[in-house]
Amino acid sequence: MITPQRPELYHRAEELASSLPPLLVAADRVATTVSQGVHGRRRVGQGEVFWQFRRYQPGESIKHIDWRQSAKSQPLYVRENEWVAAQSVWLWRDGSPSMDYESVQTLPKKRERADLLMLALASLLIRGGERVTALGSGLRPASGRAALNCLAAIIAEDRLSRSSLPVLEPLPRHCRVVLFGDFLSPLPVIKAAIDGFVGAGVRGHLLQITDPAEEALPFAGRILFEGMEADGDVLFGRVESVRSDYRDTLAAHRRGLDALTQAAGWTYGVHHTDRPPQEALLSLYVTLSMPIGATGVRGHAGRR
Repeated sequence: MITPQRPELYHRAEELASSLPPLLVAADRVATTVSQGVHGRRRVGQGEVFWQFRRYQPGESIKHIDWRQSAKSQPLYVRENEWVAAQSVWLWRDGSPSMDYESVQTLPKKRERADLLMLALASLLIRGGERVTALGSGLRPASGRAALNCLAAIIAEDRLSRSSLPVLEPLPRHCRVVLFGDFLSPLPVIKAAIDGFVGAGVRGHLLQITDPAEEALPFAGRILFEGMEADGDVLFGRVESVRSDYRDTLAAHRRGLDALTQAAGWTYGVHHTDRPPQEALLSLYVTLSMPIGATGVRGHAGRR
């Protein structure tokens, strides 16, 4: 159970969560779809789920021998269980104005897709027995449905960060953070934010969420682009004349994100809002399930 610092705030959060079933239902649906395709972490360790038998090696403790299996043949066999150790995962979503962009009304805003993925990932992690919380919420990581309801309430009440990058806060060493955003800030600024967590021994994943129009720049003719974060407006007489340079700049920025996350020992992926959220969630969950130090699933989740 979650142990809130302010009981009255927790009860208020539960009330808000109960009044917002659509997001929870959608998140649970996405998580359920993905969980059906995930068949365990396949890591040896403490747990109750059987994984495999293997031959006993000299020097191992005899308490690990499975005598029933060994009685069926000459060699001695050791029973290995699947790793199910819980860890704490801190989730964060970019709340800056640029996340409110949608190129067409049939697509979700980047913020809406980030909220859905964040809550769906929390649902999936909690099903695996792990503890989650929102970075900057002041709440400790917890598991169970109450923790998921509380996170849904935080999203509904819009108490998540409004900044384009997370603010460093004291976190347990070796925990994980998952950051959802468009990450269009200058690379040195993003690097500084990540380095702060790395210096504290925190591992993480960065999921860049973009609208398809931000990828292709499909506009033509005279177009006025309005800045969403007090960064001014830009007028192009023939926007198609800068399309190639724009795509090259975006590709270079993405290569930079990939390089700086690799250097930090983090993982990185890309998701487009015109792609199913299940694609990004599956890739992200598999990445988080990788052993420490292993090469995770890198690249562009859901990229066409």
